[in-house]
Amino acid sequence: MSLRGVGLGVVWWLGAVASCVAPVVVNPYPVQQWAALATGAGVRVAVVDSGVEATLPQLTGRVAAGRDLLPGRARCAGHGTAVAAAIVAVAPGVTIVPVRVSDGDPADADGAGRVADGIRWAAGHTSVINISLVVGVDDPRMRAAVAYAVRRGVVVVAAAGNDPSRPVTYPAAYPGVIGVGAVLSSGAPASFSPDGPAVDLVAAGDAGTSVAAGFVSGAVALVRERFLGLPGAAVADRLVATSDRARRLNPYRALAEGGSRSAAPLAVSPAIRTGSAYAAGDVPARSRSLRFVAVVLGLGAAATVTGVSVARGRRRGWRPGR
Repeated sequence: MSLRGVGLGVVWWLGAVASCVAPVVVNPYPVQQWAALATGAGVRVAVVDSGVEATLPQLTGRVAAGRDLLPGRARCAGHGTAVAAAIVAVAPGVTIVPVRVSDGDPADADGAGRVADGIRWAAGHTSVINISLVVGVDDPRMRAAVAYAVRRGVVVVAAAGNDPSRPVTYPAAYPGVIGVGAVLSSGAPASFSPDGPAVDLVAAGDAGTSVAAGFVSGAVALVRERFLGLPGAAVADRLVATSDRARRLNPYRALAEGGSRSAAPLAVSPAIRTGSAYAAGDVPARSRSLRFVAVVLGLGAAATVTGVSVARGRRRGWRPGR
């Protein structure tokens, strides 16, 4: 995937922005299998991006009024629209709040500052913020804006970029942010996706980590609906704890494990996968022996995996919910 520069080489948008046409979003997640648990209803997700075209069939009735930080300038909403479609694909009941911070103009010198302004605005109007862009430097304005959102309890999800030679990108690397890499919808590794300290989860992203981040934001919305009152850091912990050993997102486990609705954080070791890459359950009911092996191996690895999860959470600035 190519990276398009915005802001004199400082901000990169991930995916085909210039075409102004939203790419097709392939959704390998079995949404119907968790529809009875949560749909994201009542959760507002900000898409800090290039805008969102509400006329896209998948987005009909799902897009609310947002913020346009480029009034009077031509719209090129293909990228933001694709990200919004990915969010709705996983959480069809969410409300998308577009925050336009770019029109794809490579001569725009204040991209990072406007992204920061968009994050601050979104932090006051939504409970989830999706940022499918990367910044080549640690911009103090954006760092402060992300910290502000995290302090308010907003869950911030950011794409990690499409360049494996850049293992640290911003805002994905900031404390408290869920940094997202990509795998192919088949479950195979994506050669364009980085794997570094900025990556906490990976999700399906044939079109890049932008779409993968959208799927994760959708899963965040599901958890926010099902576990009312769960602090933002505990939402992140739950998604990471219920991913598999390759850190692949599993929305069903994030919703189903831990019993009924509660505000308790989840600390579990990832189960052994015996099904397809994006099956609703990690251990299908194939036989008692498979379940027994999974339980035994899971218990044996629990201490190690939990230690790794806790260490990773501390590095990322997450804290257990109270």
